[in-house]
Amino acid sequence: MRRSTGPAARLAAVATVLSALAGCVPPGQAPTTGAKPESSLTAVSFADLPGWAQDHPAEALPGFLAGCRQLPDAASGQSLGGEGQAATLGGKPSQWQAACVAGAQVPPGEDAAARSFFESYFQPYAVADTTSPAETRGKALFTGYFDPQVRGSRSPGGAFRYPLLGRPPDLVQVDLGEFAGDLKGRSVGGRVQDGRLVPYYDRAQIDAGVLARRRLELLWLADPVDVFFLQVQGSGRVDLPDGRVVRVTYAGQNGRPYVPIGRVLVDQGQMTLDQVSMASIRAWLESHRDQAAAVMEQNPSYVFFREVTTLRPDQGPPGALGVPLMPGRSIAVDRAFIPLGSPVFIATTDPLTGAPWQRLMLAQDLGGAIKGPARADIFFGWGPDAEARAGKMRAEGREYVLLPRPVASAVAKATQ
Repeated sequence: MRRSTGPAARLAAVATVLSALAGCVPPGQAPTTGAKPESSLTAVSFADLPGWAQDHPAEALPGFLAGCRQLPDAASGQSLGGEGQAATLGGKPSQWQAACVAGAQVPPGEDAAARSFFESYFQPYAVADTTSPAETRGKALFTGYFDPQVRGSRSPGGAFRYPLLGRPPDLVQVDLGEFAGDLKGRSVGGRVQDGRLVPYYDRAQIDAGVLARRRLELLWLADPVDVFFLQVQGSGRVDLPDGRVVRVTYAGQNGRPYVPIGRVLVDQGQMTLDQVSMASIRAWLESHRDQAAAVMEQNPSYVFFREVTTLRPDQGPPGALGVPLMPGRSIAVDRAFIPLGSPVFIATTDPLTGAPWQRLMLAQDLGGAIKGPARADIFFGWGPDAEARAGKMRAEGREYVLLPRPVASAVAKATQ
């Protein structure tokens, strides 16, 4: 469940919509955008957060504390992300230490105590993208993703003919920012051939069997469409014939650009833009089996997986912080603007009912298709309801990032 950046503004706008409707995409996969977004933060009070008094912040506190335990060591010099004011106030792990210590003292399940904690140790800021049109400035775009559940087997045979591959040993992924400052945040994938880094095999080549002799098969699935959508989401649950469930998550990507196949189907005249959703794309692929492989191979990006054995059935997949994602409480953000681990309050609408959906979330995941400050992808969990919500989620709203108050100010407020 992760996602990167391309050419023209019109194409980028369409691509953003379609990639979001297709769900999460691993790092380096999303189409590129045009103008670089810029953020502005405006300090507001907790009373300005719509629905803050009605939310249950105690539900978010365990996830916040789990993130605290995964923060980089202050001595490492690692940044949590953010730009400008967000980086100044919350980009360093050391700036979160006081809140992490205080949060651990809050009695579990007590909303009043959790609310008081967040109000004492954090200052909310309204997030805006200053490069967006004036009429939409201050609004955020929210999409959704989920943990798919599919049928599979440990060995091939019968219906189980489509492999889910582990990461190839010769796949090299390079952080370009380590070589040039102006390439910070960009990466490439490839393989070494004759002493040179060349592009890795694309989806069509892999589907044709170029890796078949590598013994990379983790599992075998019953449907190639399931393989494709597991790659789009980046993690999932595989039901084995004996009733056991195997958890798999992202282990690498071939470095090829992500092409949303919803856009391909629109360009081919198979559906219109307003018809595109995860559900409609899947339905088309399943009803056009003779064309499905060719359409899916229009997306050259390919995701590799690893098995996860440390998660309970009631836990979500690990996010970018390494902690299990919480259904309805975890979001993927662009860490260029929002520090990883930050509490983020969102105010939008339920994708199924249209009712207000206002709650405290946690920036625990990343995504290349999630670009800009006023942008978040909501993790809805697993199962049919989560799939339905994630598939239909595309709504505007308001986004507020909570950044740590200076220690003296936080302590003084907490003792008032």
